[in-house]
Amino acid sequence: MSTLINTRMSEFKLRFAEASDIPLILRFIKDLAAFEQMTNEVVATEAILYESLFVRKVAEVIIGEYQGQPVSFGLFFHNFSTFLGKPGIYLEDLFVKPELRGKGLGKLMLSFLAKLAVERDCGRLEWWCLDWNETSIRFYQKMGAVPMDEWTVFRVCDQALLDLAGKFTE
Repeated sequence: MSTLINTRMSEFKLRFAEASDIPLILRFIKDLAAFEQMTNEVVATEAILYESLFVRKVAEVIIGEYQGQPVSFGLFFHNFSTFLGKPGIYLEDLFVKPELRGKGLGKLMLSFLAKLAVERDCGRLEWWCLDWNETSIRFYQKMGAVPMDEWTVFRVCDQALLDLAGKFTE
């Protein structure tokens, strides 16, 4: 079991996920997808998560435990800012079980990630938030996060990704 990291709240501890947490991580991902009404988009499996997180090590996960029970997770990875010349931490997902929201657990998780970014000499901590999730938007803004309204996110996936990759040798 990985080392528990104390927070300002004695009942809430953080830890880095281990391979044995894969079923828990997948459950959290599915719970988050249900909250975001995107359940049909989850194609991750335990095998895919194991390969990505613990073999290729392309992302990291922190688990939040409240009174000894896992209640939250954050999945993040490093990106890079060419303007800053430094890495950043990109938070892909942050989820706290609905019955425990409002206790400050999400804020503690974000604070930990900010501390980790500082320790790793990163220039930024960033994430996306769905436009309709006004509760989260207000929460993030209270912590000093600034929306990047002047940027538009683009994505290439599925067949379009394969098609674009095929153009390299055409």
